[in-house]
Amino acid sequence: MAVPMKNSPERFGWVTILMHWVVAVAVFGLFGLGLYMVDLTYYDAWYREAPHIHKSIGILLFALMLVRAFWSLLSPPPHSLPSHKRWEKVSAHAAHILMYLLIFTVLVTGYLIPTADGSGIDVFNWFTVPSITGQQKGLEDVAGSIHYWVAWALVVLAAVHALGAVKHHVIDRDATLKRMLGQG
Repeated sequence: MAVPMKNSPERFGWVTILMHWVVAVAVFGLFGLGLYMVDLTYYDAWYREAPHIHKSIGILLFALMLVRAFWSLLSPPPHSLPSHKRWEKVSAHAAHILMYLLIFTVLVTGYLIPTADGSGIDVFNWFTVPSITGQQKGLEDVAGSIHYWVAWALVVLAAVHALGAVKHHVIDRDATLKRMLGQG
């Protein structure tokens, strides 16, 4: 059976599935790249390229997250499986809301770090996103600290989310994970 474009009460559509996995790869990829690039020195080959890639993907991820939030209004997620316990439904809903908040927080603070001096962010030499703050002394440090800790919180929560999906697949033997793979 082909995966429909939009979500139904029983299953995720391919648009939601695609956005879910692109966001997951981007979040973990940006996290890894961020950890890698903070230790680069001026003489490292990736000293300029790693931050450029990190910022560019971050801006594109912000745009994708706006589309994803709008899409979730147009195409609500499927209902929970009947086998899910109440605490699982409540915690899954809370985790999804928190992940959205953390993603947007890490993206906004990530934007504020390099734009606090009034300069824009060049996105893969395609376009430039201007600074909306102008020069703001101290903003880079505050945004940087928030960005760091929220990124860690996001990755930990996303890992717990993934472990929950694995638990449903391996222990509960239900279709939770299969639905996000377009199989259930």
